[in-house]
Amino acid sequence: MLNLFSSKPKIRGGVHAEEHKAETAHQPIVKTFPLPKKLYIPLQQHVGKPAEPLIRVGDTVLKGQLLAYSQGMISAPVHAPSSGLIVDVNDYPAPHPSALPIRMIVLETDGKDQWCETTPVDDPFQLMPEDISLRVGAAGIVGLGGAVFPTAVKLNMGRENRIDTLIINGAECEPYLSCDDRLMQENAEHIIDGVRLMLHGMETQYAVVAIEDNKPAAFQAMHAAASAFANIKVMQIPTRYPMGWDRQLIGYVTGREVPVGSRSSEVGVTIHNIGTAYATHNAIRHGKALVSRVVTVSGGAVGKPMNVEVPIGTLMSEVLAFCEVDTDKTARIIMGGPMMGDSLPHSGVPTVKATSGVLALTAAEIRNTQEQPCIRCASCVTVCPAGLRPLDMANHIRVNQLDSAVDIGLKDCISCGCCSYICPSNIPLVHYFKYAAGEVAARQQAQHKSEQTKKLMEARNARLERIAEQQRLDEEARATAKRERERLQAEQTEVA
Repeated sequence: MLNLFSSKPKIRGGVHAEEHKAETAHQPIVKTFPLPKKLYIPLQQHVGKPAEPLIRVGDTVLKGQLLAYSQGMISAPVHAPSSGLIVDVNDYPAPHPSALPIRMIVLETDGKDQWCETTPVDDPFQLMPEDISLRVGAAGIVGLGGAVFPTAVKLNMGRENRIDTLIINGAECEPYLSCDDRLMQENAEHIIDGVRLMLHGMETQYAVVAIEDNKPAAFQAMHAAASAFANIKVMQIPTRYPMGWDRQLIGYVTGREVPVGSRSSEVGVTIHNIGTAYATHNAIRHGKALVSRVVTVSGGAVGKPMNVEVPIGTLMSEVLAFCEVDTDKTARIIMGGPMMGDSLPHSGVPTVKATSGVLALTAAEIRNTQEQPCIRCASCVTVCPAGLRPLDMANHIRVNQLDSAVDIGLKDCISCGCCSYICPSNIPLVHYFKYAAGEVAARQQAQHKSEQTKKLMEARNARLERIAEQQRLDEEARATAKRERERLQAEQTEVA
């Protein structure tokens, strides 16, 4: 029997952020997005190694056709979001705050949007669990809640670690975002089918779908769809940011605490997103690769806020234009939500598998007030869901004591932004932590590179020493042989 936490657990930290969801949550998903003339498809849309191109410039491809294959165990393939012609494989600006170029495949669409031949399965529950993982991996499915970890790897890990509970994250706690909410309202039966397929693929018996209580329509739809399956429970969780954080969600749903430095699988739980379950249904039942996703387009500068299904690789500028954005009012463009999303320098970057939202915010929606001295109110400590001391970490970072910041918990920071949101002095605490995390990672990479270089130099020197020693031995052997020949010749001369 599913062993859920019986008493109401305590929720640590978090904030009640302004939701801004009403503009999009009550509108059906728009599926009439005009097919772009060009799609820019990054080879790195997931955690792990980037995919390796399988096609060449000049190739014609069909929708869903494999464009790049996965490399290594932690990777995911990339497929054509539409039919057309491959016109380039080159570096283009990435959907990242830096907008630095990354390798992309450029597809010029032919307007037909023609699918390649698919391999649907009538009764996937007759498949071996390993086959579920293989098909999910071949479809290029990754975690669509933002983590973008290859789903097939998590399914295999669930099977290997004997996971007893699968949690489906339907919290969607970020302000503005409502794509998962609408997906649950409109595709509840397909999502539940995807959950059942995940359970089969992991050889796990029980699942819990956790939905924040500010989504009553989604809860009702999902509850009705799951009512026929005793091993799938749909439950409401409090509306509080960041309830979607895996450790917070696991603690509330199961009462289990994931130790610091450990994975959720070590306590018998794994988490997948609503969108990932829906993509799993499409991959197994219909043989369709992950080539599009539902994106929330919202913000004060957007004339027609909506949830719209767009092909992966569509430029965000085209998505915003379709939703009638007012560029004069746009003060900031964000991919994802306002708390943990990435602020982009411009909209000329493509949507990817991780793009849950595209926000065009006005100056009034952005808190640009001047930073003031800390008043020692400890609000940042109170709201931190990880139980850290944000101000102390920031103070260490200000004076470049990054090692000290790491010692008091920098690596446990999830960059949720609660501390910055609640701070009455407007101290951009999360900016300090992101900077420090990047700097620590850069230092570790530099140290690793230095250690590797040192090892290579030591190996080279050892090799040269071995070569020199071998040359010395060879010289000695030749000298000995020469002396022996000379001795034999002298003896022969004496005899003669």
